[in-house]
Parts: sequence; structure tokens; C-alpha cells
Amino acid sequence: MMQERMLELVRPEERAELARYIAALWHSAYDGLLGAAQVDYMTEKFQSESAIAEQIRSDNYIYFFIVREGARIGYCALRPEKEKLFLSKLYLADAERGRGIGQEVLAEVAGAARRMGLRAVYLTVNKGNARAVRAYEKFGFIRTDGTVTDIGGGYVMDDYVYEYAV
Repeated sequence: MMQERMLELVRPEERAELARYIAALWHSAYDGLLGAAQVDYMTEKFQSESAIAEQIRSDNYIYFFIVREGARIGYCALRPEKEKLFLSKLYLADAERGRGIGQEVLAEVAGAARRMGLRAVYLTVNKGNARAVRAYEKFGFIRTDGTVTDIGGGYVMDDYVYEYAV
């Protein structure tokens, strides 16, 4: 039996819907870790409809809804680079976390990197996001670095860098 593809390309007319969905997912994932004010700042700066459109237009980003049995249960964003695929975002709805779905999405992302002829998938993850760190390590991602990035507004992103060889 063929496995259902989980990644559904976000169409231009769906970007506003995606931005609203992202805000809800990010508040659920990060309010306790970063605070609602920083989440509001980050979603407006990086994941608003206009920011998504600019990333797609200028930076080669590809946005997908994560779909299971016809329902949208999350989203991810990828950016192919010269040798690696950057997994910029991967978020699941609360009810879908801890069910192995993230591992399935990571397998699909790794497969996409292989099909593109790239040698690895890499990502950044907030150092305080223990659940995501465990999920990436379970899949086989290796921590390669740490980074602190000033994102303006008095906020920083304090992340680990992980890589998975395909």
C-alpha cells in the first residue's frame, strides 16, 4: 500500500490562511517558553502573509501544509541550498504531537532532499524546546553547532543547529 504524501504545497491564495494558522501554532508551542509578546513579534516579522510571500519570492522558500487523512495538521517550510536542504519550520497542531507524525514528515523531507540531489537536511531549533530536540535526535539529526541571532525588537533566537545526512 502506498503511503499518503503528507506535504501539500501552499498555494498563493492560501498564504493568509497559513499566516493565521502559524500564529495559532506558534502561540501554542512558544508562549510558555518565550512569552506571547515575543511570539507576536516573531510571527509578524517572519511568518505574516507578506513575510511568507517575500521568502518564497526572494529566498527560494517552499511552504507546505502537513496533511493527514485530508485534514491540515501542521506546516513546514523548506529552502533548497547548494548542498543542503534547510528545514526552516516544522510545526504540528497540539493534538498531533507525540504520535510519530513528525518522524513521518522528517522522512518525507529527507526523501525530498535526496530527490533534489542534496547531501543533508539541516535546521535550527530553540535550545529550550526539549520536545523538538528529542524528536530530531530520535530521527537521527546530529547537533553540529549553537547560534544566537538578534532578531530585533530586543529579542534573540538562541538555537541549536542540527544536521541529518541523506
